[in-house]
Amino acid sequence: MRIIQVDLNKDYKDIIGEAIAVLNSGGVVVYPTDTIYGLGANALDPKAIEKIFKIKKRSLSKPLPIIVKNMIWVNELAHVTSKKEAILKKAWPGKVTAILPKKNIVPDIITARTRGIGIRIPDYIFVDKLLGRFGYPLTATSANISGIEGTGDIHKIIETFQSVLWKPDLIIDAGILPKSGPSMVVDLTTEKPKILRVGPSKPEEFLKLLEL
Repeated sequence: MRIIQVDLNKDYKDIIGEAIAVLNSGGVVVYPTDTIYGLGANALDPKAIEKIFKIKKRSLSKPLPIIVKNMIWVNELAHVTSKKEAILKKAWPGKVTAILPKKNIVPDIITARTRGIGIRIPDYIFVDKLLGRFGYPLTATSANISGIEGTGDIHKIIETFQSVLWKPDLIIDAGILPKSGPSMVVDLTTEKPKILRVGPSKPEEFLKLLEL
């Protein structure tokens, strides 16, 4: 498990390059986001996704969310109606994860063989550049062991993974992130949207968007 520090106010091209090398080899990276630290692997690579489940000690019956760069990627991975796309464009980039009907390109392992995939476009320059250079969606589950709360405190994450058998290959240490909870989760696979988890975004405001 390699740990590298990044100053988000400076040029971090080499660090992104190192992360991409790990991801291209089927590895797993801990990376900072606009919410908390995420545990990332190529979201289209079943073997890499399997590593995420092992590292988190997570049941294969629990789906993993993903992050993407833009709406073009969303439409390649999921079925999105024009109305829902218009709504999501107002919510993204941001702290809202939308569950959408997946397309066949999305591996069944990441959705626990359900028909929906949780997708988000983060509002975070580092992640935007990482996705842009990597060219594939990333898993966006919190960097923790299942049952332990996700965090923006990199010191807690390093301590957690130093003492377990299955570890991420690379940890990108951007310091302690600004305080934030995980994203709000909204199920858009049904006719009537459902908020499954309240996050930093205000659910009332998002529900108003859904009524448009």
